[in-house]
Amino acid sequence: MAISSENLFERFAALVEDPNRPFVRQADGVRLSYGQMLVRSAQLAEALYNLNLQPGDRVVVQVDKSPGAIVLYLACLRVGAVYVPLNTAYTLAEMEYFLGDAAPKVLVCTPAKLAALLPLANRVGVAHVVTLDASGEGGSLAERAQGLGGEFSSAARSADDPAAILYTSGTTGRSKGAVLTHGNLAVNAFCLKACWRYSPQDVLLHALPLFHIHGLFVAINVTLAAGASLLLMPSFDPGACCELLPRATVFMGVPTYYVRLLQEPRLDGNCTVGMRLFISGSAPLQPETQQAWRLRTGHVILERYGMSETGIIASNPCSADRRAGSVGLPLPGVSVRIADLESGAALSSERAGQVGMIEVRGPNVFSGYWRRPDKTRAEFRNDGYFITGDVGRFDADGYLYIVGRNKDLIITGGYNVYPREVEAQIDAVPGVVESAVIGLPHPDFGEGVTAIVVPEAAALVEAVVMARLRETLAGYKCPKRVLFVAELPRNAMGKVQKAQLRETYAHLYGAPNDRNQA
Repeated sequence: MAISSENLFERFAALVEDPNRPFVRQADGVRLSYGQMLVRSAQLAEALYNLNLQPGDRVVVQVDKSPGAIVLYLACLRVGAVYVPLNTAYTLAEMEYFLGDAAPKVLVCTPAKLAALLPLANRVGVAHVVTLDASGEGGSLAERAQGLGGEFSSAARSADDPAAILYTSGTTGRSKGAVLTHGNLAVNAFCLKACWRYSPQDVLLHALPLFHIHGLFVAINVTLAAGASLLLMPSFDPGACCELLPRATVFMGVPTYYVRLLQEPRLDGNCTVGMRLFISGSAPLQPETQQAWRLRTGHVILERYGMSETGIIASNPCSADRRAGSVGLPLPGVSVRIADLESGAALSSERAGQVGMIEVRGPNVFSGYWRRPDKTRAEFRNDGYFITGDVGRFDADGYLYIVGRNKDLIITGGYNVYPREVEAQIDAVPGVVESAVIGLPHPDFGEGVTAIVVPEAAALVEAVVMARLRETLAGYKCPKRVLFVAELPRNAMGKVQKAQLRETYAHLYGAPNDRNQA
């Protein structure tokens, strides 16, 4: 297939030499070849086009992980739509915000959620609501695609045209959509293919969710860029992972995955003997986990650094020195600098060890926040560097270390949790005066979401607060503990001192992980 535009799908499709090569494999032996992917994505693209979907229109997707869900993402690229994946755990209250903000023309959900989401979608003006089931083969969208031709002319897209919106946030306000272009996704995919030495012989054991940049744009796009294969798991399961690792060459996970795999007696050098690469990201990897993994399997986990707005920024080398505690070297073509936390002035690159704000510039950096020009301007320097919100330092050899986060963002099990959102739900619980939500070191999740609550009376108990939160928040956002205090610590300006709370309760889940020692 000749490339007639910079549509990301066409760049991937042009690389397909053998249509019989497996693209997606499943544990039960069912597989989807590259040729079948081309046909099915054409059918789904035509089905979406028949809904009067135009280039630039948003498609919000909240479906189960399946080969069909991956094909749906590719179909959206083909038709020129903007793909907006959402966490399958989001509640109706959360979905109302996302649908209202993204203003999609099409919502794709599971059949089980149709009855609940349809009235909401109609209320906010979504033109079409269609379904895709857990198999990826059923539902009204799949039915619309049945019998359609296997050819579809992909919409012409430039590198600057939007391909996807990923919702992310700081610690204030509601989630905001990071607009990623066809060029952003392409440059990151092909750069990582080279850096991680991906080849058509690689098989990625895919245990990550598909609504997250890690499992979608890193795992899927790098596989397509290399013409490699996916061994797809419906969700992460340590026991199943150990059984499937001998059939794979690459594994990508968040630190929580590695912690839980180390608890599996079956994990040893025998089941990882055919593995080429273990990759970790989305949250800091504890040095203890890295050491235990090396002793148990003989492999050194490759840590990398990225975020929704930028894709992958830095990575440890594939074959050279991988430094525990470091997220590696900036990728080729990506400029990373450390800036003074107070003034924002760039610190001298000649002085290793200086701690400051991590800022990044390059073709991987997103175009801006959806419908938030003010927020976009605030997060970029005048010379085009994006302010990540992470604090870090370089060593003398140019390896980057993450020291902490400038804001109170919590990363638990690889997912971002924004305290203000959780606090708003806690404060709405009868009997709560005020609350503060913090992240505390957790041996399994990296950070545990923890709520510090001032109650009106002693009668309020943890179980009541937890039960109310489960009604309005996705499970990973719910606090692991709710603690009660007479008052929250404040400074002279009346601001709650979360640093003091983190220090007070640092050992709630065990010994804290000091990333500064990396």
